[in-house]
Amino acid sequence: MTHTLTDSELLLLGLVAEMPRHGYELEQIIEARGMREWTQVGFSSIYFVLAKLEKAGLITAEKPAGAKARKTFSLTPSGREVLSAQTLAALGHYRPTFSSLLLGMVHWPVLSRDAALKALETRLSSITGELERLERVRRQSQPMPDHIESLFDFSTGQLNAERSWINTTLDYMRHKPW
Repeated sequence: MTHTLTDSELLLLGLVAEMPRHGYELEQIIEARGMREWTQVGFSSIYFVLAKLEKAGLITAEKPAGAKARKTFSLTPSGREVLSAQTLAALGHYRPTFSSLLLGMVHWPVLSRDAALKALETRLSSITGELERLERVRRQSQPMPDHIESLFDFSTGQLNAERSWINTTLDYMRHKPW
């Protein structure tokens, strides 16, 4: 049976594959590794996603004896197969992401020229701030495994590309006769 995992399911399945873990430990790892910099998974959804993975037979849960004992989740052989297949697909195939910038651009004509240019200047400032923040997070998180460094490289590369695009667009739009 083939499973198509959501991003949150793939993230948690991969973390459980590293070693058996309980939900709160998963939250701590997500936070410590800065994983919310590149994926959306809320603390409140971790147990919901774990229940879905368990129901699909991709993980199992074991609750040790004792009132305060936490359920520990482990990967099943089926879970490992699905994790491997989904990881290969995520690495090997382009999947478009949709930025709110595209919605703003499609509705650009409802704005005055000055308002549109000011909005792009504001976005440029926001991107510059985000690049600085990511660099601080990166420095504070050292040392990181190579694959995590690559995640930061990818994110900053995307932001730098958008910053370059905004600068080019602002230059063009400022000099374009209306």
